[in-house]
Amino acid sequence: MARLPRLTLPGYAHHVIQRGNNRQTVFASPADHQFLLDLLAEYAAKFEVLIHAYVLMSNHFHLLVTPQTGQGLPLMMQALGRRYVRYFNNAQQRTGTLWEGRYKSTVIQSERYLLACMAYIDLNPVRAGLVPQPQDHPWSSHAHYVGLRCDRLVKPHALYWELGNTPFAREAAYAELVQSGINPVQQQALTDATLSGWALGEPDFVFDLQKRTERRVSKVNAGRPALMP
Repeated sequence: MARLPRLTLPGYAHHVIQRGNNRQTVFASPADHQFLLDLLAEYAAKFEVLIHAYVLMSNHFHLLVTPQTGQGLPLMMQALGRRYVRYFNNAQQRTGTLWEGRYKSTVIQSERYLLACMAYIDLNPVRAGLVPQPQDHPWSSHAHYVGLRCDRLVKPHALYWELGNTPFAREAAYAELVQSGINPVQQQALTDATLSGWALGEPDFVFDLQKRTERRVSKVNAGRPALMP
């Protein structure tokens, strides 16, 4: 069976995961992390992709983005991946593949999952036991959102701006949201949807999404939920 093309729709939030082949290290030094972030800034601007959140781990990275065009996200990821592999292979004196095949991604319903996805991304280093608090990990967008640094790569989503009327109020509300954590059901839903490529959202959202693309967006035929008697 031919594999489905990735689900990519302009104007919608997408959660993206790119893993190292066989979970191998893809960032061996701080310079590697910074080089990928520099590439991300370059290609996000070139291909019109808004970067809302990110985290770079040792063997993979997560992005939360909104592409402005239908091809913006795949073009950005292709350019980013190819150029980073050349850099990393030269730096490590290695050859061959670096990534675990194609990047994984899905469309998420912003109103229901965007802030949860941001917390999911921020808490990755904590879940992995790398740091006690998300602000202790230098290679994520968390510090930007809680007012510890200004990150020019980050373009906050409208839902973040709704957290408060002042920068301090937004930062405090977001810090509290992340400290509260993400419930296991949401965490698993975000992981499963991204790895499978099926859209994540309520039935009406999925139904509306299906009308905007010929590519299937869910495992079963999208349809409106039956009305309760």
